Amino acid sequence: MTCLSRKDLGLLALRAAVGGVLIAHGTQKLFGWFGGGGLEGTAKAMEHMGFVPGRRSAIAAGLGEAGGGALLVAGLATPAAGAVVAGTMAGAISVHAPAGFFTTSGGYEYPALLGACGLALGISGAGRLSLDEATGHRLDRASIGVFAFAVAALGAVSVVTRRQDVIRRREARAADEAASQVEGTGLS
Repeated sequence: MTCLSRKDLGLLALRAAVGGVLIAHGTQKLFGWFGGGGLEGTAKAMEHMGFVPGRRSAIAAGLGEAGGGALLVAGLATPAAGAVVAGTMAGAISVHAPAGFFTTSGGYEYPALLGACGLALGISGAGRLSLDEATGHRLDRASIGVFAFAVAALGAVSVVTRRQDVIRRREARAADEAASQVEGTGLS
């Protein structure tokens, strides 16, 4: 048996940290753990943010985070796990982007970092301390990675585009209502 390398230990530490954070966030959404809103609260929040329908969006985000995070921690199907995480974080980035980059102002820094870590792990692989290694890399192949990242990218574009459309329609409806109120007062 060969000795474990620093790279293998580093990948394990990174997978555990990133995956653990994602599991915590996902279980907040799905089950209300760690002070989260659970499915009901998350569904309302998702709907408010323009992700419709809210419940389905909450389930998808929660599973993307908790499931992708668990797969990263285990080092199983790492290319697919990285793609799921990157795609899920693209949705979160779309919410935070209007506030700029830095988290201190509500920006997208944190979900971008998690997404980039998922992307990097999906590309690099999990290392030897992983279920991918134990299963002979059956679910850790370049073709799986290419397919998973393509599906995740298409899904993220679809979700973010739909969200932007919902927000535009809401803003147009609010502007129309404001104009109607002004006309009703005779101030126009």
